[in-house]
Amino acid sequence: MSALRPVQSARSAGPAPWAPTARPPDPKRLLDLTLGTLLLILAAPLLATAACSLALRRPPGGIVARELKTGLRGYPFTVRSLRTRRWRLDLLSRLPHVVTGEMSLVGPAALAPEDPRAAAPWRQTVRPGLTGPAQLHRRSTLPWDEPELLDQHYVEHHWIGLDLAVLARTLPALLPPRTQGALSDADHRPPGYSATE
Repeated sequence: MSALRPVQSARSAGPAPWAPTARPPDPKRLLDLTLGTLLLILAAPLLATAACSLALRRPPGGIVARELKTGLRGYPFTVRSLRTRRWRLDLLSRLPHVVTGEMSLVGPAALAPEDPRAAAPWRQTVRPGLTGPAQLHRRSTLPWDEPELLDQHYVEHHWIGLDLAVLARTLPALLPPRTQGALSDADHRPPGYSATE
């Protein structure tokens, strides 16, 4: 029995130096989990109504669209979204992917595995996002390679403050564009400017 005492005293002395320590929670993942869950709860009645409306119309292929996308560390996953674009309900229907950790609220656009841009090393360090700088500029007249640069810049400099700023700009960007008087992102002229004056 005396041979067991050193073992018992070693156990009571605390964890061994090699014992794994708990890592602090990732602030970005914490934001995704809390805000994503809250948004999903708020959007659930609207999403349920839209799903019932789609089911009554019986669209070809069903009410849910499935697309294979590349996620964190290059792992593919299936994105499920409602087959509707009204008020961007298809975007809101992807919130379960944020809650489960396959996607983030803010991040680079989700790309298909066969897209050559999906193999970029910087892309595989973060989760794809429901929204992001490139998605916010989708209606602008930016050159074709500019969205990729915006995504890369976000990945290299992202922090919680930037995520909150992108989220604050997302809601107005989801509204239908004005047909007259709207300036593009490349047009920095003040309203009322005329070259003939």
